Amino acid sequence: MLAVSLGAPELIIVLLVAILIFGGTQIPKLARSVGRAQKEFQKGLDEGIADDEDEDDAGSKKRRKA
Repeated sequence: MLAVSLGAPELIIVLLVAILIFGGTQIPKLARSVGRAQKEFQKGLDEGIADDEDEDDAGSKKRRKA
């Protein structure tokens, strides 16, 4: 499998292409949307982990009672 490594020149090219496609005024809005999506995704993961831990705790309490 081919590993891809992005250095500074590649990131600059990607940024320039993004500016050409979306326009300079849209980049902050796009970045804000990506940040919000990442935050919501992380929140969902954290809630899912907490739910799994709660289920594990409830299952072990049931086993102790039996």
